[in-house]
Amino acid sequence: MLRGIRRCAMRKLYIVRLTKQERVELQSVVKKLKGTGQKVRRAQMWLKADAGGPNWIDERIAEAYACRTRTVERLRQRFVEQGCDEALNRVERKQPPGEKLLTGDQEARIIATRLGPPPKGSNTWTLRLLARQVVEWAIVDSVSYETVRRTRKKTA
Repeated sequence: MLRGIRRCAMRKLYIVRLTKQERVELQSVVKKLKGTGQKVRRAQMWLKADAGGPNWIDERIAEAYACRTRTVERLRQRFVEQGCDEALNRVERKQPPGEKLLTGDQEARIIATRLGPPPKGSNTWTLRLLARQVVEWAIVDSVSYETVRRTRKKTA
């Protein structure tokens, strides 16, 4: 810690208050090392942040577990907003972060085009040539060569 720098203690927005059952569950996760490393680490941090227990400050928790203070703050927030079980066990996304650019049928037609002979004057299919040809044949309205590359990479 740097000397000469004073930090004022901020009021915490999210206070972790564990019930007896939650405390026992988290202690079990830590003791038996049940689950992923991240899960065990989260459990350890919540046990230290518990208002009815050690009640460590965020800086101390961050130092003890070699992470940033912001990580501890987000962990507290997730616990308060989502509850112990949901925050401890990561939930898979229901939807991917971005929408698919091509349908399965369009991808199949792009692959079939690539497997066919290249147009006259070309020895092989380049990504840009393939993208232009797919648009020309009205398989898609518009497509970048990068999208064609990703489609090709998935099937290669």
